[in-house]
Amino acid sequence: MTGIKRFKTGSKYEERNSYSRAVRVGQWVLMANTAGRDQRTGVLSTDPVEQARTAVANVEHGLVGAGSSLNEVVRLIARIPNPANVRPVMDAVGAAFRGIDPAMTIVCTPLASLDYAVELEATAFHGAESDEHAMIAPQTPVAGGVENE
Repeated sequence: MTGIKRFKTGSKYEERNSYSRAVRVGQWVLMANTAGRDQRTGVLSTDPVEQARTAVANVEHGLVGAGSSLNEVVRLIARIPNPANVRPVMDAVGAAFRGIDPAMTIVCTPLASLDYAVELEATAFHGAESDEHAMIAPQTPVAGGVENE
């Protein structure tokens, strides 16, 4: 039987909304949506890029607390409410995950506060035995089609 372990940071939001920052089920670590608020000071920068960097640091802190790391992230969902912020936010997120290259989804959607420029949700698999990168053959282009980004 696989045990479940829940990890909290002591955040008032975790208590108020009854959730865990991370949940570990066997080798899987699932992170809650994580904003770019500095966990030590409570400060939320107004700069979307700074929020992105802080959100990555908060995700990393939660993963390490659950016995994992950024290097073990296999899936990342970035929620960015303002489409104009996608490129600068994802440049910062992409820099942090370069070489890790998780499967990623980027969604423009409202968040829990109008002050949030980004929230990240990560899934990690602890102790994967190999880290191999491979190329998928490109699809045959369709005349007039749009390239994948």
